Amino acid sequence: MFMLPKYQTFWVFIMISSLIPLLALLISRLLAPVSKGPEKMTSYESGIEPMGDAWIQFQIRYYSFALVFVIFDVETVFLYPWAMSFYELGIFAFIEALIFVFILIIGLVYAWRKRALEWS
Repeated sequence: MFMLPKYQTFWVFIMISSLIPLLALLISRLLAPVSKGPEKMTSYESGIEPMGDAWIQFQIRYYSFALVFVIFDVETVFLYPWAMSFYELGIFAFIEALIFVFILIIGLVYAWRKRALEWS
């Protein structure tokens, strides 16, 4: 089937896992009802008649606060596997984790000094 016989199971898995979402999208495209009209193009506001334009500007502090949150949330994702295998990794991994946390602390201090953590 393929050039490398030991990867046949992998390639079959990739093909099937790619085919299932495509098949689901195709079936929904064929079976879904089609309705056109001005109501279809309006924004939805919890059942209330929309007022004004749907495209409004948000203040930049929302984005910067969310970005700082995501950065430090991803830090937890990277530190969790290290913490689970702390005893097996040894002192070298401990030093690497300290360097990683130190870099994150530098980022936190930078965000703090730029007042990215203040809401007012």
